[in-house]
Amino acid sequence: GQPAVVIATPPHVDQIREQLRARGLSSEQLARDDRLVLLDAEETLAQLLLGMMPDPIQFRRTIVPVIEGASAANDGARVRAYGEMVDVLWKADRTRAASQLERLWNSLAHTHTFSLLCGYATDTSYKLAAVDEICSHHSHVVTDDADAATIA
Repeated sequence: GQPAVVIATPPHVDQIREQLRARGLSSEQLARDDRLVLLDAEETLAQLLLGMMPDPIQFRRTIVPVIEGASAANDGARVRAYGEMVDVLWKADRTRAASQLERLWNSLAHTHTFSLLCGYATDTSYKLAAVDEICSHHSHVVTDDADAATIA
């Protein structure tokens, strides 16, 4: 029943739309009712970068209106956010930028009420040394991969 903000890659946005349809829900109607915001991860990421790094000011200009808007449109309800921007950076071997973006989300949590779920693929394209760095920014890490669970 809470509003949702999804910042994901196009295939995952399509999967979310499909899952909603399977449950008899329309992503278009949910968006019109201000219950769902679907954003492209790479496009959104491009808005908050300054050079190669996430910029705190651009992050706030880009993300805060989305979180505040979803909450305000739903009588101040807690927003459920799902993001893959860190994963996009991590896959591009930009661990420092990914870690900075994690810190910006954590900082935002001090001033805004939302719950954030981050999606990361755990395939072999990742540098294993970076797993601890990225996961250290989270209060919980859940995996469906035995190797990743051991690392995280």
